[in-house]
Amino acid sequence: MSLTILFEDDYVLCVAKPNNVVVHHAHHSRNVSDEDSLLQLLFNQFGHKFYPIHRLDRKTSGIILLAKETKHVSKFQELFTNNEIQKTYYGIVRGHSPESKVIDSPVKGRDSDVYKEAETHLKTVTNVIVDIPVKPYDSSRYSLVEMKPTTGRLHQLRIHMNKISHPLIGDPKYGDKNHNVMFIDNFNCENLFLHAYSLEFIHPFSNKKQLIKADLPNDWNIVFKRFNWSI
Repeated sequence: MSLTILFEDDYVLCVAKPNNVVVHHAHHSRNVSDEDSLLQLLFNQFGHKFYPIHRLDRKTSGIILLAKETKHVSKFQELFTNNEIQKTYYGIVRGHSPESKVIDSPVKGRDSDVYKEAETHLKTVTNVIVDIPVKPYDSSRYSLVEMKPTTGRLHQLRIHMNKISHPLIGDPKYGDKNHNVMFIDNFNCENLFLHAYSLEFIHPFSNKKQLIKADLPNDWNIVFKRFNWSI
């Protein structure tokens, strides 16, 4: 698998991560996994190591930033820590979501049962009523949403959308099984419809403003054509 390069300079590489690719394997599973991680795919493609600056869930597609040397990681991580980088995601959710909403429900931490503050700014781009029944209704409703998280908790966007009763389509953990099956049966789409679309920031070394975007995966094009959507 060859990864799409979105941006590259002397300090970082930005690539489009496909759905269902883990960024790196946990230590306990490294020797038993048959699948290549994103870091392994990059090593295969370039012949040297890269160092992830932030995380994306295995099931989420889209933009991810990696440092070329470990000494450059902290400067870029500070952008995330200080909320000086704007992350924009797109998602397809069940139902007609609010026109705009700030979701601020706490989310459980990655390695503990402690809940931490989390905030997502939601905007509905468009919605649709589809003449395909999903129990218990004789039709189905979906929305295309834009999400801008100001924190980076594990599964934050997936949890937040479920919290307001508009779970992401294709989410096996927090989603709606009936609607997930509808997308599989009618569109042959079973991936999670959550895509990290863009990053916008001031480069910490060049001081230039960067806006990097990752095209939507093919599944989205299938659904957009059927729903007559665009972004």
